[in-house]
Amino acid sequence: MSAHLELRGLTRRHDPDGPAALDSLDLDVLPGACVALLGPSGSGKTTALRLAAGLDVPDAGAVLLDGRDAAGVPPERRSTSMVFQRPLLFPHLSVLDNVAFSARVAGRSKRGARQDAQTYLDLVQLGGYGTRGAHELSSGQAQRVALARALAARPAVLLMDEPFSALDAALREDMHVLLGQLRAELQPTILLVTHDPLEAAALADTVAVLHAGRLQQHAPTGELYTRPSTLRVARLLGGRNEVAGTVTRGAHRSAFGPVPTTLPDGPAVLVVRQEAVALAAPGGPEPQARVQDVRPYGPRLLVTVRKDDGELLVEVPPGRPVSVDDPVGVTLVDPWVVPLLSLPAGEAG
Repeated sequence: MSAHLELRGLTRRHDPDGPAALDSLDLDVLPGACVALLGPSGSGKTTALRLAAGLDVPDAGAVLLDGRDAAGVPPERRSTSMVFQRPLLFPHLSVLDNVAFSARVAGRSKRGARQDAQTYLDLVQLGGYGTRGAHELSSGQAQRVALARALAARPAVLLMDEPFSALDAALREDMHVLLGQLRAELQPTILLVTHDPLEAAALADTVAVLHAGRLQQHAPTGELYTRPSTLRVARLLGGRNEVAGTVTRGAHRSAFGPVPTTLPDGPAVLVVRQEAVALAAPGGPEPQARVQDVRPYGPRLLVTVRKDDGELLVEVPPGRPVSVDDPVGVTLVDPWVVPLLSLPAGEAG
């Protein structure tokens, strides 16, 4: 139930005179792997998924399944299954017959298709729901049935278009756990679209960040958080600290001290996660700053500190009292330097 999915130079323009919805995308999803496409609305995520499924035709490039070009192969013969944001169950069919649908279309007997469907309902922990109508299901149950139906088609690649975004937080977490269990048992190849960095981190082996149709970076989530290739990637992953400075003699120099880098000399930006900044007692060897603002952030505090012309946002854990105008030492944990010109003009400020 696994295949090697390759997207090679995929380009799609919905408007011949407008910008490309997807621009020369190269992406590998290895057999049994899960890759998340992450980006804001309009970044090209769903376009890439539809091209992989055969629901749209690229203007250039190719979709390869185990090395074979899928051009001209209709969606129902590509050995892919799609799970959408909404379950899209057939209201006139029972839960069991919804899951059995693809097998029936493929010519299997009703009895055989239903036996197979029951196996997949058991896998999604809805074994006793087969006789119910689709209208009798909760939103979370309906999405489990949609997932079982997609898996029952035994696809080589499972395509998922923000499948859990319509669920509340608790149901989303349940579905994340379920998908992890299904991956361990079935080892499907998965290409998942999401706009949520936390969901991408929870589900995917690697994350491909898209913006305006272009691939910005493809890496494990931890690398995206700590080693973003551009300011745009850092921002899409929720990074909020950007300190302007200059690279000279192998180090970025700013109000918060030198940080080693391999970038060439010139303007550059220091990025460090807000949860990777630690506050220390004043007077130590760390760069000294002053608290400008303190805001509640659940059990934590969001603290703004300033030193000269540099400013950082810090997530402070519970139990650490902080007040405006306090002097503090500042320690940067694993800071990273990116080129200043990693965003188009007008976006770097």
